[in-house]
Amino acid sequence: MSRNHHIDHKRLVVPPGGKVRLKDYDPAYAGGFENKAQAREALAEDVLALAAAQELLWASAQYSLLIIFQGLDAAGKDGTIKHVMSGVNPQGCSVHSFKAPTDEERLHHFLWRPGRYLPARGRIAIFNRSYYEEVLVVRVHPEWLAQQWLPVQQRETKNLARLWATRYDEINNFEGVLTRGGNCIIKFFLHVSRAEQRKRFLERLTDPDKYWKFSAADFRERQCWDAYTAAYEDMLSATSTASAPWYVIPADHKWFMRAAVADIIASRIRALDPRFPSVTKERRRELAQIRRALRAETGT
Repeated sequence: MSRNHHIDHKRLVVPPGGKVRLKDYDPAYAGGFENKAQAREALAEDVLALAAAQELLWASAQYSLLIIFQGLDAAGKDGTIKHVMSGVNPQGCSVHSFKAPTDEERLHHFLWRPGRYLPARGRIAIFNRSYYEEVLVVRVHPEWLAQQWLPVQQRETKNLARLWATRYDEINNFEGVLTRGGNCIIKFFLHVSRAEQRKRFLERLTDPDKYWKFSAADFRERQCWDAYTAAYEDMLSATSTASAPWYVIPADHKWFMRAAVADIIASRIRALDPRFPSVTKERRRELAQIRRALRAETGT
């Protein structure tokens, strides 16, 4: 690659077994980029690299890629997916947004829901929010557990700490099965500051063309900022593993956030070392015969 700048992935990854304190991660960190133009150039290069890597992923059909985006409202999940995946072949990629679970989904274990959207080998699946909502928004609003038809004992206040710990373990086991089966899991927490979220909310409330982006529910959830911070810190600490680590991506500068995400995805696919399928001698002879026949055709 021609880029002169290197994004330090180690600075962004959550070490397995460590205790996360989000105040240690600067949401305005820009990775040494001097300006927006530099970051956009880096993004453009990684978008091209990602397109090439996806072709290998598709052709080899040995690995699949699951990309998870979590973050508070206005962190930039939709825009990041749009910009980073702009060069990807849509035939090999799907995006699923996790909204409130349906009645059918609430009648199942919470990990039944994502199982239906996992990528087949050679494909990429993107979760815009994910099953992690069950240890984030549901933790902030534990009264929602009553809608999940859980045994009463599990959702009693005195047992909630045990419930979250159990869910962390279940998530780690679930992701362990996936990674051992050839699924590369990349998890991004888009870390936006409270001041930047306020700025983006005001932009949506000031520009009529952005009214549609704003929900009163977003403002109500903002009042739970400290509770969400605690939930994210515990979740990141408990579920960042060697095979499926979390990356805390500074999100106050959208241009850095997108460049960092693209760089990490492209690098992780390259690390899988996918290769085009090998061709047998018999197949090569057959292709050579077809090639000679096509060259011998006349009048076309």
